[in-house]
Amino acid sequence: MTTHTIGIIMNGVTGRMGTHQHLMRSLVAIRNEGGLRLNDREAILPEPVLVGRNADKLAALAAQAGGVRWTTDLDSALADAANTVYFDAQLTRLRVPAVEKAIAAGKHVYCEKPTATNTEDALNLYRRAVAAGVKHGVVQDKLWLPGLRKLKQLIDSGFFGEILSVRGEFGYWVFTGGDPSEGGDGMPPQRPSWNYRQEEGGGIIVDMLCHWRYVLDNLFGNVQAVSCLGATHVKRRWDEGGKPYESTADDAAYATFQLESGIIAQFNSSWCVRVRRDDLLTLQVDGTKGSAVAGLRDCVIQPAVLTPRPVWNPDIPSPIRYTDGWTTVPPNIAFDNAFKAQWELFLRHVAADAPFPWDLHEAAKGVQLAECGLRSWRERAWVAVPELPR
Repeated sequence: MTTHTIGIIMNGVTGRMGTHQHLMRSLVAIRNEGGLRLNDREAILPEPVLVGRNADKLAALAAQAGGVRWTTDLDSALADAANTVYFDAQLTRLRVPAVEKAIAAGKHVYCEKPTATNTEDALNLYRRAVAAGVKHGVVQDKLWLPGLRKLKQLIDSGFFGEILSVRGEFGYWVFTGGDPSEGGDGMPPQRPSWNYRQEEGGGIIVDMLCHWRYVLDNLFGNVQAVSCLGATHVKRRWDEGGKPYESTADDAAYATFQLESGIIAQFNSSWCVRVRRDDLLTLQVDGTKGSAVAGLRDCVIQPAVLTPRPVWNPDIPSPIRYTDGWTTVPPNIAFDNAFKAQWELFLRHVAADAPFPWDLHEAAKGVQLAECGLRSWRERAWVAVPELPR
């Protein structure tokens, strides 16, 4: 067995998502499995190199990951010819200059989304990568969630007939922090404070509309127009040091999308909602022959022949238990971690030139939709989403 070792610079993975999803549950998991098999004779062994600003955090995380390399000097990591891939999970506002530097160093690049704070910068990253001849990709993890993969199987099988609409509900209550005597809720926030500062690249529209773009494009049809209303519902929060600050970024978004397929999609995204649904994300798809509701892991269906016949009567309790009329899609396939699944595809792309359509151009489309959503909110109008040039 020939093992191809690929050095992967991982910049900004000391945060929650970078540590758990990209490092431990993806690359370390692949290493623990003995590498990613390409065929009967070859395997890929990823070798992470952690990069960041805090040496103590890096050293502790490197030890947790099994003694991988780490450095606070990005330039030295880029100068090492053994490192052929650059991965970026930094704050969005820091991403563009770091990725440009990696491309200039001839590294293949893989990025968290959004890849930039505006469409032109995101497109420029794509153009630079193409001009440099390096391979490139963006994290679009929700496509590999078990619930959405089951939904894709239903779509491909023709279960829905003609799909009419999609309704997405995403979010949860993010605690404000702060002492109750000062107006806080006394609970530590689950998200970093920069998420609620527009000047630091925060905001749920910038964050989540990038996700909804690739989910809609890949499952239901390309987005052609958007109507979006944002809101900053919680005006005051407390940061990691316990200091109060005023929220300047949107913490909720209410968006409607028109797709080229004729489907209408509506997505509510909020960090100010208490969950009373099956999961933190649910997608309801209604078609002429049946409906489905997918969460992160599970998916339930109701075909046309089992659809109940409600009659509106508010004066008596409903005789129909609506949740009983749905059937769970069985777990016929074992689905791996969504981030790990896409990492494996990107590693195959780098090592064996396997197809990988989720490139930096796709990333720019997500940034574009976020910008169109912000414009729609600002102008109180529908905004067309034109095709991005390649």
